[in-house]
Amino acid sequence: MDRPVASGESAARYAEIAADLARRAGVQASSMFGMPTLKLDGRALAGLYGDAMVFKLDGALHGEAMALPGAYAFDPSGMGRPMKAWVVVPLDRAEDWARLAERTLAAPGD
Repeated sequence: MDRPVASGESAARYAEIAADLARRAGVQASSMFGMPTLKLDGRALAGLYGDAMVFKLDGALHGEAMALPGAYAFDPSGMGRPMKAWVVVPLDRAEDWARLAERTLAAPGD
């Protein structure tokens, strides 16, 4: 399955969030499923998937993210097997990206 390509706007917003989290929390740039990914201590937190960011969220925050307009469960295979805890948040909700990325830092480890 081909991965969606990020627009310049999505890539720029993602890069700002990545730089901020790297500077403040030691988050590292990596990749997962062929997409740019943010990791902390080897644990994936978030990534850029086309014109959306994906976040690993649990509990109430997962539900809150899923309730955002356009948000949906992340299914990188496209085969109807979404990844537990991972939520796709589209570019038109980019005002929520930094907050959600920050919240992934407090999520329990894998």
